[in-house]
Amino acid sequence: MLYEVATIVHYLFQIYFYMIIVYVLMSWLPNLRENFIGELLAKLVEPYLSPFRRFIPPIMGMLDISPIIALFVLQFAEQGVYAILRLFL
Repeated sequence: MLYEVATIVHYLFQIYFYMIIVYVLMSWLPNLRENFIGELLAKLVEPYLSPFRRFIPPIMGMLDISPIIALFVLQFAEQGVYAILRLFL
């Protein structure tokens, strides 16, 4: 049972990881975030990215590295969830 739950958790984290990457790549093309998928991704990803943007200022006023830090934190959170699952299952 632990394997099935861990697999589902892994896929959910991977989906969110790639959603963040797609959202960041969409920022390179200005009008891409204006369509339905861009707005949907913004609603799902921005609540997670906004605390990182608040505390990590852009480098030289342009380069926003907060999504990179957010992805690292997401990976650490995934490992934490695995540790908790091992304790309870």
